[in-house]
Amino acid sequence: MKSAFEGKEIWFLTGSQDLYGEDTLAQVAHQSQEVVTDLNRDGDLPVRIVWKPTLKDSDSIRRAILDANSDDNVVGVITWMHTFSPAKMWINGLGVLHKPLLHLNTQANVALPWDSIDFDFMNLNQSAHGDREYAYILSRLRIARETVVGHVGDPKVRERVALWSRACVGWAAVNGLNVVRFGDNMRNVAVTDGDKTEAERVLGVNVSTWSANELVEEISKVTSTEAEALAAEYESLYDVVPELREGGARHDSLVYAASQEIAIRRFLEERNAGAFTTNFEDLGALKQLPGIAAQRLMAQGYGFGAEGDWKTAVLVRAVKAMSEGLPGGASLMEDYTYNLVRGEELILGAHMLEICPSLTTQKPRVEIHPLGIGGKEDPVRMVFHTDPGPAVVVSMADMGARFRLTANEVEVVTPPAPMPNLPVAHAVWKPQPSLEVSAECWMESGGAHHTVLTTSVGADIFRLFAEMASTELLVIDQETTVPAFKDKLRWNFAYYHLANGL
Repeated sequence: MKSAFEGKEIWFLTGSQDLYGEDTLAQVAHQSQEVVTDLNRDGDLPVRIVWKPTLKDSDSIRRAILDANSDDNVVGVITWMHTFSPAKMWINGLGVLHKPLLHLNTQANVALPWDSIDFDFMNLNQSAHGDREYAYILSRLRIARETVVGHVGDPKVRERVALWSRACVGWAAVNGLNVVRFGDNMRNVAVTDGDKTEAERVLGVNVSTWSANELVEEISKVTSTEAEALAAEYESLYDVVPELREGGARHDSLVYAASQEIAIRRFLEERNAGAFTTNFEDLGALKQLPGIAAQRLMAQGYGFGAEGDWKTAVLVRAVKAMSEGLPGGASLMEDYTYNLVRGEELILGAHMLEICPSLTTQKPRVEIHPLGIGGKEDPVRMVFHTDPGPAVVVSMADMGARFRLTANEVEVVTPPAPMPNLPVAHAVWKPQPSLEVSAECWMESGGAHHTVLTTSVGADIFRLFAEMASTELLVIDQETTVPAFKDKLRWNFAYYHLANGL
């Protein structure tokens, strides 16, 4: 799959005015270019920052923002008021802004030149003044933005800009995303359903359905040579059980699983889709529910949701884009069962088949077992433990008047004991602040049972993403208490009711 960062850029817009004269404006341009050079230095930021000429009047501001809106490669805009830029000049431009915005309150110098500072220096270096005028109009117009304060040489500043740029890429990956559903969602399940029209209006996501038998037709076009070649790749990459290896009694099942992967990828590519769903209740003439195919396609960056859960497929794709190039991984996940021993409370998460191998540095074992539901042949899947470490579990649910993200910070742990009879990839985690509080708050939130587990990025990036997507976010972390969380639910209900209007 094409990199989510390929060709993407963020525009850097500097505000000033004609009042200062050409010499000062030349210094403004030079110093703003230096800020951009510093931001791009050493590859700390995953997206290239592109400098644009200084903006000095309403028309040029509006034109620059319209140009950013119309360029699909632009995923966000950074603004900086180097000098004083009267904020009424920005009203028309900000009114048409459709890209994520970061307000950078910085300056060219780190330390003040105490022994030589004069009024000319202050006139040139007055972002402490100019950025407050600009921030006022942002607040007056209720423009959502991220505000970062500090010198661009400060690692913390660069880290925040980098995190925001990753969230921009995640939002760009979702806004315009095509999701392919092979069949409908699981019958009578509430949370995996949802308003697809509202998803396109709010998130820019197009969700469409194709019959599973249309995928069967695509599988029929895969040649035996192609499928055998991919099956051989499986054998070289993974610990494939003997019965599935070439010459083994069930090698044909591995080859069929390979043909599923090839066919699904082609189906998605032909439709410019970045995510898909399957459903064990709606498989048509498919011989087996796609297992290893879904796992490997997620590892390649595609979003995936089981049982027709298109919202989780969207969320997986967003996290895959935001975390690209970082250690760790992201995958569809599901809370399955608890360990409720007092003082040893844990959650065991898994799914029937489809957990992404990006969650492990182990060599996955490829196995075949009965599924027990769906009435099809035994599916092939990768089996492994998720690597221990900090992680976040996130769900997306349709609450009727809005979409809601619920996130829980967790610690993935090594399973306390072997699970030799569990034939699926899985994760074991300790939720913050405790299983009892976490589960109670999650259920009060109406969080979905299908989630994304990511070990690549933390909760901060979901705060940024939710702001860009105008989507509610509730975070359960070490500081969470049930009463405070329930209060926040009430406040959020009132806020979104008022914000959405009658």
